[in-house]
Parts: sequence; C-alpha cells; structure tokens
Amino acid sequence: MREPLPADMFDELCPSSLNPIRFGDKWAALIICCLEHGPRRFSELRVPLSRVTPKVLTQSLRSLERDGLVKRTVYAEATPHVEYELTPLGRSMLQPIAVACAWTEKHWDELLDARESYDATTRPTAPDS
Repeated sequence: MREPLPADMFDELCPSSLNPIRFGDKWAALIICCLEHGPRRFSELRVPLSRVTPKVLTQSLRSLERDGLVKRTVYAEATPHVEYELTPLGRSMLQPIAVACAWTEKHWDELLDARESYDATTRPTAPDS
C-alpha cells in the first residue's frame, strides 16, 4: 500500500502558486510532483489538487501524456481502474521543477509585492458619483 498524498501538499500559500515559471500548463508541475513517488489514480491526485476541476485535471494529464511525460495505464480487472505515472522523460522534470520552486520561495516577497503593485495600478477605478 502506498502512502496517500497529503491534502495540503499544495495549500494556497505554497510557493508553487506564485511560480512564474511554467512547465506545460498551470497545473503540470504540480501533477509531476504528485507522481514523484510512483503511480497514482485520478482520485488520489484530486486530494492535493483540490483547486483543480476534474475537467482541467483530465486535460492536464492528457497534455502531459501527449508530451511523453506521463504514462496512463488502464487495468481491466474485476474493478477496472486507471493509473498515471511519470515516464523517464517526466522524471527528468523533477529537478528543474525543484529549482524553480526554490527560486520562488527565495523571491516570494518580491513576487507578492510586484503583483500587488501591478494590481493596484491596473484596477479599474469606480466612476465618480
């Protein structure tokens, strides 16, 4: 039996949510991290990726599969199920993702300040009453 993925693996304060470096789509790096320790079912991925809709998670998994980063295996047993796992190419993404996450952690405050500053100057102003 494998360890379940922690529900708070990517909480809202996780540096990954601020990471400006994208690997594939918005969720690809997080999915790759979830698969680091072996195959997972869709329902297992949904636990730490609760902010991702099932439709978007499916699209991201298909995109990762198309790019050769994730392998999808269908088990036609008494209880059919599907598992996703990293390919060797997908596994090679773990180190660059770790570097990008470390960079984001180091520059967390600067990223937040820049976003807040940008948002403050680009918000539409309310018309005068």
